[in-house]
Amino acid sequence: MKKVNLEKIKAHRKANELSLEDMSKLLGYESANGYYYLETGRGKFTAEALAKVADRFGVPIDELFFVDDITEMAN
Repeated sequence: MKKVNLEKIKAHRKANELSLEDMSKLLGYESANGYYYLETGRGKFTAEALAKVADRFGVPIDELFFVDDITEMAN
C-alpha cells in the first residue's frame, strides 16, 4: 500500500526554500495553516494537490510516496 511520504514533501519544500505560506498559495489556501495541516498529517492531500506539489518540485508524483513495509511483509 502506498502512502504519502510527508517527511519527503517537507524536505523538498525546505530544499527549494519555500515557506508554508508559499505552498499554501500554490494550493489555493488563504493562510499557511491549510498547507501546514497537510504536511503534518492533520489533513489529507488530494490527488490534485499532490500533482501540483510534484510539479512545483519538478519530481514524478511517485516520488512523494513510500511503500509501507509492514503491509508488504504481511502479504
